[in-house]
Amino acid sequence: MKSILKIILLLVVAVTLFNCDNDDNDAPNTNVCNYQGVTIEDANGNVYTQIAASDLQTDYFPNNDGPGLAAVEVWDTTVLGQTFIVTRALTVGAVDTNPEIKINNIDYSGTITCQRAGSLVGEELRLDVVVNSLGEGEICVTIDYVAP
Repeated sequence: MKSILKIILLLVVAVTLFNCDNDDNDAPNTNVCNYQGVTIEDANGNVYTQIAASDLQTDYFPNNDGPGLAAVEVWDTTVLGQTFIVTRALTVGAVDTNPEIKINNIDYSGTITCQRAGSLVGEELRLDVVVNSLGEGEICVTIDYVAP
């Protein structure tokens, strides 16, 4: 009986550690980004790519809001200043209720939740984004630049 309980406990721990609920309950759980980009799914289930991988830049600022208060900016290199997202939710489970979200030169409000954290060039960031009036989105990127 003890060995069955140990196996069940081990299975629960393994599932918890290696699954990442990347959206709502309708989205598949994955533990590795197999793409880079910013996508949004509207209420009708239509998925729109807001920033394609080829146009994406991710900058990490370790002291953006003061010593040790980091932020990250994900932006579209083809339309400078028109499409970007800045968040301070950079530890797993952290929530930013006041991120800067601009898509096609229109400001939006929303909430960002960190699902995978990184802070070095080449490390992965994974963020769930709920954009008010647009829908739910996902940011899956690797850090390109870390400000000194």
